Amino acid sequence: MNPVEDHLDFGLQIVFIGFNPSLQSGEVGHHYANPRNNFWRILCRSGLTPRLYEPSEDGELLKLGYGFTNIVARPTRGAEDITREEYKEGRELLRAKLAKYRPQIACFVGKGVYTEFSRRTKAEWGFQSGAEPAVDGVREFVAPSSSGLVRMPMNEIVGIYRKLNEAIRDHIS
Repeated sequence: MNPVEDHLDFGLQIVFIGFNPSLQSGEVGHHYANPRNNFWRILCRSGLTPRLYEPSEDGELLKLGYGFTNIVARPTRGAEDITREEYKEGRELLRAKLAKYRPQIACFVGKGVYTEFSRRTKAEWGFQSGAEPAVDGVREFVAPSSSGLVRMPMNEIVGIYRKLNEAIRDHIS
């Protein structure tokens, strides 16, 4: 199964970073393609997108200033199937991608994604204060995972993503 292609470019407002693609995303070649994943609904409900996008439209979000990548490119059934070696290599590759493209915000879709990347033991929801970012000038934001397995109420998840939306609107104005 092939990795899901990154959607990255220069001048992006946000790059969304996941653990790795699901098997379903690997099959269809698009980010957050599992129908039980709430990612696209969260973006719409939080105001980050003007409408509900389909996974097949993931490349279209570059026009909105949003990109996509993962800490590990290999699709798996779950994050527990990712090896230590894959994480080590993925951290280096992700740091290089962020340094090259320099988005305004690196949004980690899940605390586990952020702690794997940063090697920190804890993270709070939202912007990470008190810690140096991995790439100078790229703000780090931790948002809840969009997996359908997450037990946090959808309104709370959407509220955290809404803070991300407010941050980019404040930055533009």
